[in-house]
Amino acid sequence: MGEDRDIDDLPKNDANHTALTPLWFLERAALVHPTRRSIVHGSRHYTWLQTYQRCRRFASALSNHSIGLANTVAVIAPNIPAFYEAHFGIPMAGAVLNAVNIRLNAPAIAFLLAHSSAAAVIVDQEFFSVAEESLKIWSENSKSFKAPILVVIGDENCHPKVLKHCISRGAVEYETFLEGGDPEFKWKAPRDEWQSIAVGYTSGTTASPKGVVLHHRGAYLMSLSAALNWGMTEGAVYLWTLPMFHCNGWCYPWTLAAFCGTNICMRQVTAKAIYAAIAKYKVTHFCAAPVVLNSIVNASPEEVILPLPHVVEVNTAGAAPPPSMIAEMSEKGFRVTHTYGLSETYGPSTICARKPEWESLPVEQLARLSARQGVRYIALEGLEVMNPKTMQPVPADGASVGEIMMRGNAVMKGYLKNPKANKEAFANGWFHSGDLAVKHNDGYIEIKDRSKDIIISGGENISSVEIENVLFSHPAILEASVVARPDEKWGESPCAFVTLKGGVDGRNEQRLVEDIVKFCRSHMPAYWVPKSVVFGPLPKTATGKTQKPLLRAKAKEMGPLRKTRL
Repeated sequence: MGEDRDIDDLPKNDANHTALTPLWFLERAALVHPTRRSIVHGSRHYTWLQTYQRCRRFASALSNHSIGLANTVAVIAPNIPAFYEAHFGIPMAGAVLNAVNIRLNAPAIAFLLAHSSAAAVIVDQEFFSVAEESLKIWSENSKSFKAPILVVIGDENCHPKVLKHCISRGAVEYETFLEGGDPEFKWKAPRDEWQSIAVGYTSGTTASPKGVVLHHRGAYLMSLSAALNWGMTEGAVYLWTLPMFHCNGWCYPWTLAAFCGTNICMRQVTAKAIYAAIAKYKVTHFCAAPVVLNSIVNASPEEVILPLPHVVEVNTAGAAPPPSMIAEMSEKGFRVTHTYGLSETYGPSTICARKPEWESLPVEQLARLSARQGVRYIALEGLEVMNPKTMQPVPADGASVGEIMMRGNAVMKGYLKNPKANKEAFANGWFHSGDLAVKHNDGYIEIKDRSKDIIISGGENISSVEIENVLFSHPAILEASVVARPDEKWGESPCAFVTLKGGVDGRNEQRLVEDIVKFCRSHMPAYWVPKSVVFGPLPKTATGKTQKPLLRAKAKEMGPLRKTRL
């Protein structure tokens, strides 16, 4: 057979083809709604025209310092206007945004600044000291260190003396930096949509963090796909509870420009602040990890403002939300949509799409269906649960376990400067997530565990997620995480780390353990029941995920379980 041919030989040209980039969304928002509020942060308000001009100033100022194509600019900040502007201003200069996790320590930040060769560091005044220490570590560990431009962001919610100190240390104040830029700067869209727009680093719990490189095409498609899957409409009011440093805020900085919505920025996320923002600004949408939802449903009466002015749409990901939590959120007037993804897939890339016929189901059954990871985003072309050895899909029986794999435009370019990791991640033409799941007969997938979190007890695989879902429904338990503990008889057995709700008397731990075990026995197979229960706060990452590696280490330190009455 000859080469595949189209019906014509018409070429691409400047009139009919352009590289996809979300940067165009901002220009359109400024044109269509120039006076509509784009960003609200305390007493500071901007319109879409002002935001467009500020982002052009940002790009111009970077260009004035010869920062552009092939350069990386790091941003270390909470959810503030400057961080939002960075998602446009930095790529408008042709550079690549590196959104840094603000809870990392100086050595970790030093590693990723060096690894990405940051040409500039834009840092909020609250995190200036850790940035300065990171740069010092980088300079001491590198023979070819070239100090990046250092820009500090002032904030009315922080003490002005701190800002003065930062400037005295040689940093340029952010607003001063913008003043050096042109509000009419003629930015250029990328010629190639494969051009990098952002690099974000994985947590690196077991090795050095990996730099996940994303391109303009994926950012464009996923920012639209996220809203379309969620049912977001033009003019949405979005509350920034999700950190913008987490997978670039799941692409929502670009989405809000596309839909000409309003960004409500929050420096610190609390249940009280969330309820207050909904009441004051009539928030329609926000995203949050289950840990934040947990704080909302367990907020004290003085923190709550109910009833809500309308149904508030909530997107949750980062960990599987227990069905009981979804049900409780629903009772308070929130509609929770469960999504799932990874840094490598621009954040969430699957969604538990709700079907009309589900709405008539009992709340508990609806919550169970809604807790699944669901189906692929519109912009993700391939999603499958596969046997990683045979690369064949598992049966859609809700029981056969395989690994979640993806392919398509919503998958990263690859890991920066890491060919070995890329070879492993893209083996056999699919991105390997490392998450274990089943596929139900309706085609919806459901995570059972990370491959490293499966507990193998007496030769049987036990899903820690399944046990956690049951524990979350116990009336005394606020949070729970289950890991494997060495067991002389069974090899491994479930060990539950539990945080109690406020007001629960935790003095008699033995009685509480017996009550929890009894509850578990009535809701799960006997061999799933935790044989160890440990009380206390759970260690968390900056994005609200429980740090299971730390809990596994703690369970190992406890020693093998030799004999128990449980």
